[in-house]
Amino acid sequence: MCSIILRIGAQGVFIGANRDEMVERAWEPPGEFWPGVIAGRDRLAGGTWLGMNRHGVAAAVLNRTGTLGPAAGKRSRGELPVMALREASAEAAARVLAGLDAGAYRPFNLVVADAAGAFLLRGLGAGKPDVARLGEGVSMITSGEPNDAAHPRIARHLPRFAAAAFEDWAALLADATGPWESALNIPPKDGFATVCSSLIALPCPPGKTQWRFAAGRPDAAAFVALAL
Repeated sequence: MCSIILRIGAQGVFIGANRDEMVERAWEPPGEFWPGVIAGRDRLAGGTWLGMNRHGVAAAVLNRTGTLGPAAGKRSRGELPVMALREASAEAAARVLAGLDAGAYRPFNLVVADAAGAFLLRGLGAGKPDVARLGEGVSMITSGEPNDAAHPRIARHLPRFAAAAFEDWAALLADATGPWESALNIPPKDGFATVCSSLIALPCPPGKTQWRFAAGRPDAAAFVALAL
């Protein structure tokens, strides 16, 4: 159950994201594994969970509740950010991916953003993905609906991100305290944990994008600026 937090406003879009995964599932830190795209790469299925392209578009995919891992007859959800990052804007990516057969994939939440705004595409296992523009302010998405206060993680952490400056988000992403169900930086349990973390700035007017990446649990691994 990954988490992504977005601050959307006149100054651009600012993103914090923790990737939660089976710790034995091999992956590679972000690199240019696809032309014009910087993204992490999953060694099992070959796709990515989060990436950015040369146009300043970022895309991230999250599993919906109860759908961790691959399934027979379904395509890898890791294809979806790569597809989105072929486009020159978040709006164009949302428009193109809105035509997908969502039934070809296990259920997903796909976030696509650039300096002008962000979109959430929900694949619910059949038909076409549902597409919605995320409003201004701070939104948090995990395995269900955005800003769902019934979700323990969102109820606990969304107000903290909303109250903090983006410069302070690294410490919030690293928080491993509290009950496991509401932890944002998930300690290992049954082979599952937070495995890496990202901070991405997409300023407006479009300028120098930034991606700082922690290649491990963010309370143990430093955030390092990537060359974009």
